[in-house]
Parts: sequence; C-alpha cells; structure tokens
Amino acid sequence: MFINELFAANGGLATTGQLLSVMSRKSLAAHINAGALIRVWHGVYALSEPDTITRLAGLDLMTGKKMVACMSTAAGLYGFDTEKDRRIHVLDPGVRVRPTAGLVVHQRIGAPLRRIHGRLVTSPAWTAIETARSLRRPRALAVLDAAVRSTACTQAELAAAVREQAGRRGIVNVRDLLPYVDARSESAMESEARLVFIDGGIGPSTLQYEIVDRCGDLWRVDFAWPEAMLAAEYDSMEWHANPTAWKRDRIKTARLQDMGWTLVRFVVDDVRRYPSELVGRVASCIDAVRIAG
Repeated sequence: MFINELFAANGGLATTGQLLSVMSRKSLAAHINAGALIRVWHGVYALSEPDTITRLAGLDLMTGKKMVACMSTAAGLYGFDTEKDRRIHVLDPGVRVRPTAGLVVHQRIGAPLRRIHGRLVTSPAWTAIETARSLRRPRALAVLDAAVRSTACTQAELAAAVREQAGRRGIVNVRDLLPYVDARSESAMESEARLVFIDGGIGPSTLQYEIVDRCGDLWRVDFAWPEAMLAAEYDSMEWHANPTAWKRDRIKTARLQDMGWTLVRFVVDDVRRYPSELVGRVASCIDAVRIAG
C-alpha cells in the first residue's frame, strides 16, 4: 500500500505503527524531517496541516476514545470563536492523556452535548457561557454577542445556560452582561467598545445605523445616537492598511458631516488604554447638542 492510499484509507491520518507497515523507520524519519509528514499528535501524522476536525480525529486515534470538544474549540466549530485559541480543548475522556502545549483537557460535569460536523461537542449556549466565564468582561461580552450573531443559540438559551452553571467561577459577571448582548455587533472590538460606552453611561441608542446622504447613497455606522446626530466607528488595523477603505471612509465622513452628523472615529488603544477619554469625547458631543437645543 502506498503512503497516499494509507492516509486516504484512514481519513487523512496515520499512526507511527501504520506508517512503519509501508516504510522503514529511516524513511519515516526522512519524511518527517522533510516536512512531507506533519505531526498532529504523539504518534499521529497527516500529509498536510490539519484543521480542527482532523486534530480532533487525531486525538481519537491516539487515545482510542471519541473526544468531545469544548470551550473555544467548540465555539470555533459553531462559528463564534472570538479568541482564536489554537489549542484544542476537550472534555476529560476518562483515559490518561499526555498534556501538551496544544491540548487542554477540562474536567466538566453536566455539560449538554450536541453533534456538529459529525462530532459531539458541548452545546452552543453552554459553550458560550463557559468560555465567557474565563474571560475579562469586554471579551466575555464579545463571545456572547458572537454566539447570538452566529444564530447557534439565542439569548434565552444563554440565560438558561447561566442558570445551569450557577455557582461556578465567573458566572456572576457573565450573568450581569446578559442584558447587553446584541446580535448586531459585528466584531469583538465593537462589543468591547460598546461596553466602554455602557459603563460610561452613554450606551448607544442603536447599532449598525443606516443614514442616506444628500446624494442618495446609503451609509452604515457602528454606533449611533440619532437624537444627537452623533455616530461613532471603530477603525481596525486592517482599515489603516487598506487605502481603498481609507478613501471610502473619508468620503463617508464628509457626506455625513454635510448632513449635520458628527462622526467620532476610534482605534483599539482608545478602547483598551484610554476608555475614559473615549467616553469623554462622545459625551462632550452629546452635551453640545443638548446645550444647543
């Protein structure tokens, strides 16, 4: 059996023992050193860089148990992983698993399971709440927003999962964030910024607000206080590196200003390092309208 056929017959994976059945130990070492074989886990290899499903299948092969994904690994499979944790997170399979830098085994009791992509994983709402419990408040809100935005779960299901995890570390902070969860938040940094505004007492009236300019063009802003003709937008690092987006947003700013709108732009440092100053900038614009009125 040729090596490609071996991998094809085993779902894209092969153990050291299987490989030694079709090549010598010296040849195996040469393939590994040349990068022709990618080490997935101890004694398990693939022909190319493995995705999450393949890495989980590799754990199945290594342990002889069907692993159950949880935390950010499960969130990634559902489409709401905001933390981009490359490690694989699984529930304790009941057998000894050698710890590695890329694998985290969690002791969890009572976690409801669901099947996705052919694998058992912790349910979406449970996953979102459990992940949020381990994070700072701004990132926790980002996870909750992303979970409902992905449609993997609803706000009611998040509330039920909070009740199921009552008494566990971090659950009070997560429960207190539930009233602020909003599926309209389109990025983790937008969620972080919204919490800054909320904590500062100036929570935006609406998100993803649409404005038609005098030319008939439609523009959408991240945060809006329509009663004050005020909008705020987060500018990412990708925005700064994209000349086309930068030019378009200059036009957007000019068009909105022509309509009488004030547009406050901010970056990551404004949110994380200078939140008070950001709140002050927005609050001063709101106060100016109130005084003028």
